[in-house]
Amino acid sequence: MVADLIDDDPELAHLHAISASRRAGRIPVAREALAATAYRIGDYALALRELRTHRRLSGDQGNIALMVEAERALGRPQKGLETGLEADTTKLNATQRVQLAIAMSGARLDLGQTQQALFELEVPELDPNRAFAYSPELFAAYAAVLEDLGRDAEAADWRERAERAESALNAQSAASDQLEVIEVIEQDLAPEQAPAPEWAEAGASEAGASEAGPSEAEVSESGSSGGEPDGVAALHDEAAEGGEPPTEAAE
Repeated sequence: MVADLIDDDPELAHLHAISASRRAGRIPVAREALAATAYRIGDYALALRELRTHRRLSGDQGNIALMVEAERALGRPQKGLETGLEADTTKLNATQRVQLAIAMSGARLDLGQTQQALFELEVPELDPNRAFAYSPELFAAYAAVLEDLGRDAEAADWRERAERAESALNAQSAASDQLEVIEVIEQDLAPEQAPAPEWAEAGASEAGASEAGPSEAEVSESGSSGGEPDGVAALHDEAAEGGEPPTEAAE
């Protein structure tokens, strides 16, 4: 509910987040949602408090950049720098590292430390030859600081890179959003055969019976009337006289 409302009605989203936090105050995601809505409506003190609570409950540092920005919004850029320096950047993903770099650069600018602000942005993700989702914002921030330093030509280059990166990402997003059209070819299926009438089934049964072989009784009768083969009868006669059946002589 909060995620659905935060863009269209942040005040209502904040009320829902407050209600959820009261019911599930020990669940990290509830505190994180409250922090996000508080920041969105400009209650930076509440946002900072809830972000700290979320970090304590979850151990997750993913919102460290937002904490720095909240300190800046409260007029405490130095405290924001201290907060950012506490973060273990090895536990952040690339997007989170870029967000932190931009926040730290902003805090440096607040303190009038323009050159240090540029250094904060010189992270491995500042690659002019590759574009990621975070690249346009990072390139634009770098261009702005270069401009503040009077390096206008370099600033123009990075601003152009930011625009190219954004255009490339928009084109990629548009391509991925296209619907895949699959042509379905309908084939006429053979109509189901109607069940055969009862008279046809009866006729088939009689025909099958007439074509079948002799019954067991007929086989037994024919077998008993034919007698035994001559060789078998001779063996029986010799056995009756006490002899043994002949064996083949060894060659």
